[in-house]
Amino acid sequence: MLWFQKKTDEANHASPEVDYPFAPKEPDTAAADEPPGRQACLNHIQDTLRSNSRGVMLKLYLENFKQLNEIFGYDYCEALLSKIIGYLKETIQRPVYRYIGVEFIAVLDGYTQGQATALAETILEQFDHVWKVEDTDCLCSAQIGLCCYPGYASSPQEILKCLDAAIVKSSERGPNQVTCYDTTLHTLVIRKQTIARYLKTALSNQEIEVRYRPTFNTSTGRFTKAEFYMRIFIKGIGMVGANEFLPIAEDSGQIRAVEYFALNQVGRCIADLISKGKDFESISLPISPILFLQEDFLDEVKRVLDTYHIPAGKLTLEIEESALTSASLAMNMMLQELRELGIELVLNNFVSGYSSITSILDLPINALKLERSFMCQMETNSKSIFIVEGLIHIAKNLDLSVIAEGVETAQQVNALTRFACPYQQGFYFSPTVTEDILMDVLGSTPEESRPIITKEKEIMRRSLVTNLSA
Repeated sequence: MLWFQKKTDEANHASPEVDYPFAPKEPDTAAADEPPGRQACLNHIQDTLRSNSRGVMLKLYLENFKQLNEIFGYDYCEALLSKIIGYLKETIQRPVYRYIGVEFIAVLDGYTQGQATALAETILEQFDHVWKVEDTDCLCSAQIGLCCYPGYASSPQEILKCLDAAIVKSSERGPNQVTCYDTTLHTLVIRKQTIARYLKTALSNQEIEVRYRPTFNTSTGRFTKAEFYMRIFIKGIGMVGANEFLPIAEDSGQIRAVEYFALNQVGRCIADLISKGKDFESISLPISPILFLQEDFLDEVKRVLDTYHIPAGKLTLEIEESALTSASLAMNMMLQELRELGIELVLNNFVSGYSSITSILDLPINALKLERSFMCQMETNSKSIFIVEGLIHIAKNLDLSVIAEGVETAQQVNALTRFACPYQQGFYFSPTVTEDILMDVLGSTPEESRPIITKEKEIMRRSLVTNLSA
């Protein structure tokens, strides 16, 4: 998960007027010698931590260097890298280590956080301008993470984790940013680690709560679909939804076990609905892009279809638009095979910025799910209404269905209905519900299910108040 922080947010980033132990200089145009590597860096960090001195660790990551390598070629980028290394040495005036790839670390012993931040901002000012190599200009963006010592880490490995967290936080704010690992970021990291540890036993202890989000069909006036959802309660944290813990499961390598658990739950739910004669279209499961890289993913889908005797069209898989950015040919083949198995495919978070609209022309998908931010923007930015209307119109002409998620107000419903959006889901219609309640809601009209849904909304409101006050 990504976090962000403004450079000017922290009061202690603003340092008093003192003579800093560095002097900003112009980048060195001469080729720089290769800096010491990873092991030398680790040794320096270890010796520094043992000395009980105070200072700041600085890590710089060249964010778009891979793209530059593809555009300008190896020789050009080697010359660029040499120039950047020379600039860092001249500016930092301390040993600069090339930790790995295009990651550089410096130990700023004796620096305060304010001094280190000022140095980082000086470095980044150069990255705001072009680098000239072989009479060709280019923009190379960088991210910087800082971590004071002693304090948050007592070993090189822990320091590196703190620096990585700061780099990640910087990257969300845009190019050329600096973030210092502070108490706020430390709290977020501890929360993430706690959730990751809990997930290791949550499946075996059956502590993941399974719920479903009903979807309203505007043409029939009934709830005909539902989307799978998970949440867990963690002592000391409270209720944690899938939107938070699934990215953590991806980072910690637990996403495969969690998603296959979810796939099995959806298969069983579909079988139960059919056995009880419920009238419904399909149940959907959001799928992590990582699953498409698993060799047994198709086999696992086939196993669930066979085990629960699921008819064609009853199981829907929602594919994140971000999955389209890698291995497009292999992805297309995978989607084709899923379609042949009778799986309905939905492109989730459509137009979220990862791919172009034209990408849907080559994909064997059945429906598009509009990114939930569009729903909020329809009430805050009148121009977004035209975008939503246009996307629904495009999908209709391409014979694709559309699902609008995050619908929460009557104004949003009226606009979507005016645009003939066929499927809508969100708190306006229903909160997430248990499978038992889903049995009563699916196939019903909002009026028929109003007593049940009203009760569920009230339970959720009370639960939210309890979590906020805990």
